[in-house]
Amino acid sequence: MIGILWQFTLIFISCIFGANIKNSFNKRSQVPWFQERVIHEGMGLSDLDLKKISNLGDEIHFNNTLNNIAVERVVDTLEHTQVQNYMINQLEKLGLTVETHSFDDSTPIGTKTFTNILATLNPSATRRLVLDCHYDSKYTPKGFLGATDSAVPCSMLINLAFVMRNYLDKHKQEVGRSNLTLQFIFFDGEEAFVNWTDTDSLYGSRKLASKLHATSFPPGHETNELNRIDLFVLLDLIGTEDCRFANFYPDTKRWYGKLSEFEKRLTFLRLINHRTPMFRNEDSYRNRIKNDHIPFFERGVPILHLIAYPFPSVWHKMSDNMESLHPPSIQNMNTLLRVFVTDYLHLQL
Repeated sequence: MIGILWQFTLIFISCIFGANIKNSFNKRSQVPWFQERVIHEGMGLSDLDLKKISNLGDEIHFNNTLNNIAVERVVDTLEHTQVQNYMINQLEKLGLTVETHSFDDSTPIGTKTFTNILATLNPSATRRLVLDCHYDSKYTPKGFLGATDSAVPCSMLINLAFVMRNYLDKHKQEVGRSNLTLQFIFFDGEEAFVNWTDTDSLYGSRKLASKLHATSFPPGHETNELNRIDLFVLLDLIGTEDCRFANFYPDTKRWYGKLSEFEKRLTFLRLINHRTPMFRNEDSYRNRIKNDHIPFFERGVPILHLIAYPFPSVWHKMSDNMESLHPPSIQNMNTLLRVFVTDYLHLQL
């Protein structure tokens, strides 16, 4: 009798699970591809999944990456080009398809050449989860390194691609199972050369957002390349011990809430360790910080802005260097990003 009841239970669970999958598929099939981001849900992760993802951390790789990026890297200088080439090389070695978007633009100190870097897991996939940051450093003061702004975020993204390469590659190979992929964008020219204005700032993001908006996708259709972005996750000013994040956009609050919930679970499981939560479930809708997401937000792209708020005390100071960083906090954020990406992309662990 027990055996019969157990078999019946398994059949019942299978039917429910199968029905959920079918309902989810039917739900997706009833909306245009460019609206799937509205109904997209994370896969849900068990405690065992969280432990497995947490164990992927590689501090040696992260620190080596950071050491190669956290140098003075002012736009259109030799050091800037060296960092650019290093990042491209690392991304290509990880099997990502890398594109560069170069252009000349006038600045208060003359015409400069800018280069955005785009690295995509599966370019043929229709939709993208986009993780991004800027990689240039301030023109003044001379010698400014910008460790939190934004050498650490750049290193986080490359480190994520490295430690998750096996799972990401498996996702890439599963053609037909998912129309969603991962893309990294490293913007050039975020910093102002003299004073922050609408024309002296955000050089790379303004140019790229305009280009993608003007490029139809699929070719000949009314939709464009920006419609392919499910969620635009911008990282900035990350790396100090007092790093906290607010939620700036109501339409992506559920994804901010996901990060907050994952942080609580990881803390409970002792997979991350800090005294004060980074995600405080604090809404700051009136404070629209100007950053690389703005040209995309103005064109209707959903934004999750992960910028330390309030800004760290080292912001735009010479003290924004390696000594200002708090490795445990960086490790915690690296873990959270891996968990978030796994959940969003439905990666098979």
